[in-house]
Amino acid sequence: MTGATRPDAPDTAPPIRDAATVIVLDRHAEGGASVLMGQRGAAAAFMASKYVFPGGALDPEDALARLAQPLDAVTMARLAAEPREGSQATPDALAAAALRELAEETGLLTGQPGPAPAGWDHYANAGLAPDASALIYVFRAITPPGRTRRFDARFLLLDADRLHGDREDFSNACDELSHLHWVPLTEARALDLPFITEVVLAELAALLHAAGDGPLEQPERVPFFDNRGANPRFTRIG
Repeated sequence: MTGATRPDAPDTAPPIRDAATVIVLDRHAEGGASVLMGQRGAAAAFMASKYVFPGGALDPEDALARLAQPLDAVTMARLAAEPREGSQATPDALAAAALRELAEETGLLTGQPGPAPAGWDHYANAGLAPDASALIYVFRAITPPGRTRRFDARFLLLDADRLHGDREDFSNACDELSHLHWVPLTEARALDLPFITEVVLAELAALLHAAGDGPLEQPERVPFFDNRGANPRFTRIG
């Protein structure tokens, strides 16, 4: 049959990996509300040369990381919703992955005095334990079939006021992202962005508008682009 997979043909489709992304938002930047972004390398296997938020796939050790403060109850429940078959990701592991990736890719930390998880050198050197209490779950997207790599990415928002130290100091960042800088929301769409990042930025703008001069609040519901199956589905969590 045309287009059918032979029974003995190897399954070459890439597995869907759990991932966490951090949108760090500086609402008081000189150029207006800004987000932290960096550019992926031209040779990267996934989203080459695109500007993205810090983040990446879960490591097995993320499930063992002790947090100084946990996620709030709403974020915890929403991250646990819509479980994917075969996924072992817990809300705490997703939060740990988000904060670990932020530290590795930017050198920026959010935490409280205390022991760092094993292997978290950025936090250990600063005498901090990672704090997940300020993370707000704002978006989820699963990479569609046909891509070289696929991720089940949860996007978590963090107010830059919760960062430890100088938010302009990226000297401890690894080389995963280049051109790290704070991008005003009014200028972000001029960058070479993945489609899903453009959608996330639109959701973020709506959250900012709703907050006004007040604190950032949980979204009423979390948008979810569900591409785990053959037929794409859009829903909202919460």
